[in-house]
Amino acid sequence: MNMANDYFKFKQFTIRQDKCAMKVCTDTCLFGAFIAGKKLPGYSLLDIGTGTGILPLMLVQKNNELAVDAVEIDTEAALQATENIAASPWKDRIRVINEDVLSLKPKTLYDCIISNPPFFENDLLSDNVAVNNARHDTSLNLSRLLEIVDSNLAEHGNFAVLIPYQRIKYFIDKAAKNGFFPVYQLLVKQTIKHKFFRAILIFKREQKTTENKEIIIKELENNYTTEFSSLLKDYYLFL
Repeated sequence: MNMANDYFKFKQFTIRQDKCAMKVCTDTCLFGAFIAGKKLPGYSLLDIGTGTGILPLMLVQKNNELAVDAVEIDTEAALQATENIAASPWKDRIRVINEDVLSLKPKTLYDCIISNPPFFENDLLSDNVAVNNARHDTSLNLSRLLEIVDSNLAEHGNFAVLIPYQRIKYFIDKAAKNGFFPVYQLLVKQTIKHKFFRAILIFKREQKTTENKEIIIKELENNYTTEFSSLLKDYYLFL
C-alpha cells in the first residue's frame, strides 16, 4: 500500500515525499519497525538508498546511541531526506550523503547495513528515470549491493534487506556467494487470504540455523493485526 500524499505524519516525525520517486509504503514501515525492534543496528548504520529518509528516522527513534549514514544517489530525494531529518528530533545523528554508494569510503566499518533495494529486475521499466533508479536494477543490481555490503560491514555486523517474496532463493544464493547467510526470515502477507509478497531477511557472515517467522498486516475486516500494530504502535498516529 502506498502512502501517496505529499507527506506522511508519524508520532514523532513527518516524512515529506513530493520530491521522491518512491513514496512511503506499508512494507517499508514494517521493515523499519521490525529492524528497530530487533535492536540490530549497534552504534553505526548504513542505509543504502535512503529515499525519503524514513528508515534512519525509524531506527534512531528506537536506538538511542545509533548514528546513521544515509546514502542516496538521486539529488532531489537526498534533498528531501535532508529536510525530513533536519525537521526531526534526531538531526544530529543522521547524515545524508548524496552520492553513488559505489564511491563511498567510510572511515570505519558499519555495525549494520540496511537496504530496501532496487529489486524489480524483471518488471517493465517505467518512463520515469527516477522511478527506474529507485525500483529497478538500472543503477545498482543485487550482486553489486552484496559487494558493497561486504566491503563496508564490520566482521560481526548484520545486513538486513527487504525483498519481494519470489526473490528469496535468488537473493540467498547470491548472498552465500559473498559469504553472507540468513539468520532470520520474516515472510509478509497483506491478509490471510493473500499470498506472501515481501520478505525481510537478516544476514551475518556465519552459518547458523535460520529463524523463520510470518506476519500478516491486516485482518479480513481491514484492521491491522495485533502483531503488526505492536510493531508500529510507536510510529503510526492512530495505533
